[in-house]
Amino acid sequence: MACWEIPLRPIHRCPVSDPRLLLSNPQSIAGLNPPRLLGRQLVEDGHISASDLVHALDLQSKVDARLGEILIAGGLIDTKTLLDTLAVQSNAQRIDLKRDIPRLKMAQALPASVCLQYAVAPWLWLGNTLLVATSHPSQFEHLRTSMGKTQLSMLPVIADPNHIRDQITRLYGYQLAQKAITQVPSRESCRSWGKSNILKSKRTISLMGCAMIGILMFPHWALTLAALWAALTLLLTVGIKGAGFTLQILSKPPKTSTQLSPQTTQFRLPRVSVMVPLLHEQEIAGALIKRLEKLTYPKSLLDIVLVLEVTDKITRATLARTDLPSWITVIEVPDADGMTTKPRALNYALDFCRGSIIGVWDAEDAPEPDQIEKVVTRFNEAPKNVVCLQGILDYYNPRENWISHCFTIEYATWWRLVLPGIAKLGLVLPLGGTTLFFKRGPLEELGRWDAHNVTEDADLGVRLARHGYVTELIPTVTYEEANCRPWRWVRQRSRWLKGFMITYIVHMKDPIQLIRDLGFLRFMGLQMIFLATFSQFALAPVLWSFWITLFGITHPVHTVLGETATTAMIVLFFTSEFLNITMAMVAVSSKHHRHLMKWVLTTPLYFTLGALAAYKAIYEMIVTPFYWDKTEHGVTKKE
Repeated sequence: MACWEIPLRPIHRCPVSDPRLLLSNPQSIAGLNPPRLLGRQLVEDGHISASDLVHALDLQSKVDARLGEILIAGGLIDTKTLLDTLAVQSNAQRIDLKRDIPRLKMAQALPASVCLQYAVAPWLWLGNTLLVATSHPSQFEHLRTSMGKTQLSMLPVIADPNHIRDQITRLYGYQLAQKAITQVPSRESCRSWGKSNILKSKRTISLMGCAMIGILMFPHWALTLAALWAALTLLLTVGIKGAGFTLQILSKPPKTSTQLSPQTTQFRLPRVSVMVPLLHEQEIAGALIKRLEKLTYPKSLLDIVLVLEVTDKITRATLARTDLPSWITVIEVPDADGMTTKPRALNYALDFCRGSIIGVWDAEDAPEPDQIEKVVTRFNEAPKNVVCLQGILDYYNPRENWISHCFTIEYATWWRLVLPGIAKLGLVLPLGGTTLFFKRGPLEELGRWDAHNVTEDADLGVRLARHGYVTELIPTVTYEEANCRPWRWVRQRSRWLKGFMITYIVHMKDPIQLIRDLGFLRFMGLQMIFLATFSQFALAPVLWSFWITLFGITHPVHTVLGETATTAMIVLFFTSEFLNITMAMVAVSSKHHRHLMKWVLTTPLYFTLGALAAYKAIYEMIVTPFYWDKTEHGVTKKE
């Protein structure tokens, strides 16, 4: 038994005369006659026509949705009508869980895992019979069977599914929130970092002290060693980027299906759940709903889950003023030891998702309307080991200011050239945190997200690869808000760099095993993506120092290594700059980004902010490794 499940034992049995019960005899609640089919009941009660039923049944044969959900999504009935009809159909009592709230001790009547699996909540003891709130009475027999040898007598009562979800949170929320913190096995998690941080050890502090003394006593040698490491990591970066860039520009663009409907598809369309984490979002919620309403995937198969912390009064107030369609629900994550990271929230909310495909969008995202269709089609066509699809990120405010120009250039280069090239080389893909879609089974098998990692997406990408799963890029774009304020940019980039290095150190605990898991080529790719990327930001000033040679000034490295080695470093540095500018020019050559070409030559100045972010990341790795420096959304107005 899992530590978060409570043993079954009937407690606080209510007398048969409980005023909340309309019927006092359990047999009368159970019913003696077999129930009518739901569709026939709705037709006989005059809620829908026979032709509506025929059309809905035909649609149900092609999609993974219940009849009632299809009728609600089509606007033929509302939720209240469906629940009232289900109560009549199953001869069960209809209850209001907002008014008749189960006592907290009812949590001991059923395990949390059972309640989540069957979307039920224990409501009331009637003698020795447990009344269980459900919105799917047709599944109740499966629930009884799942209890095995407990011989627990249970009867259904009908309640709103959103109210059932709220009661599961109320009864089991703290247990589930605690479980969400430790989903990933400890050997693959960074949660022990704070307890045994290698950067806090006496040995490391001593080494850092010796290094500082060495720098002060032998500055030329110190600069030379830093330049050699910068050159080595730069060579690795240039090699892999250059190879990926060449493969990408020589390859043909993939063909994708953008037309997908239950009438035209040759496979049964699955339900897709997409989680959207929100935190202190005062401006973004209304715009987000408008963007999501543009999605063209059948709404009966769409399960959008807005995830927010229960302590987040700002977002709660914003959503309270927002009308949400039936296919959008809100999950409030209970407080657990004051931890409010995005991956913890995702771990918690996943238990309440109903889809077999799980996606993630950010609060400011504007996905292409047919994005879900592309995801579903690719998952259907791809080999079984393809369990993750990553979309392309772009920005809807590239004209805001100079930083937004350069941010868009940087990410056009990364998402449209470098990352596809890395994929073609067969290397590990670091995930981008949004526009991610997973097959649910493998995601849960791996332990979901590391709740302590501030770049949980990159870490998950490595764990997927280590366990033999494949991530693919798909040609669908999600538009975000480019970070266009200097200090906000530094804060965001420092979080990414901190998470990159923590992820790298976690997976490099056993390099030999990592090579066995990934193979040597992907192992070296990992060095480039994580170690070399961080080194390039941190040692950027060392590389920039070679610009002085253009003015005839002798570089300090020349006095230590001589002219040949210095010349080689200078050639490597300028080759790298030329490659970066060339890739950026190609990346923004399309009609949507062509206006950014004149800003490409200014990107070296833009990356000076990266060095500051790297030093902030180093400090936080030592002092606050789990601190989540949240990116502020809604700075740029769109809509």
